[in-house]
Amino acid sequence: MPLYTLLVLLVAVERLAELGVARRNAAWSRARGGVEHGSGHYPVMVLLHTALLAGCLAEVHLAHRPFLPALGLPMLILVLAAQALRWWCIHSLGPRWNTRVIVVPHLPLVSTGPYRLFSHPNYLAVVAEGAALPLVHGAWLTATAFTLLNLPLLATRLRCENDALAGCATAST
Repeated sequence: MPLYTLLVLLVAVERLAELGVARRNAAWSRARGGVEHGSGHYPVMVLLHTALLAGCLAEVHLAHRPFLPALGLPMLILVLAAQALRWWCIHSLGPRWNTRVIVVPHLPLVSTGPYRLFSHPNYLAVVAEGAALPLVHGAWLTATAFTLLNLPLLATRLRCENDALAGCATAST
């Protein structure tokens, strides 16, 4: 359990690093006329992602979930792959990456990095991590709860982001 606790704490530190990048990028976007969309769902998203980390630790410690190598090791690899994909997204979007939906008018859509393969790779990382991180140490209730609660939130987020990007594309043509 100490190694799993360390893993979850490292993911929490990574999230704090993301928030620092997002804050800097939000200032960059706003300085260029960026407009935020869908701010109403953002606090729910923050709460759910915070609950994921807390749920991982609580379930493993309170329910005494065992580490099962046949499940835990592949899930750890998936968590690491999700982190790599997320940072590839951050790098590819550069100052336009954010935890919020902020669109700078008249900038073309990014079509490099993972965005040349599909349109929302960061959300693939979120889905993979949300299922895999709890399962590294058998926290199946947390994995299930996060996944089920994240589905409608992700649908809202995708709709918001697609509408914002479509509006930006229309404005630039």
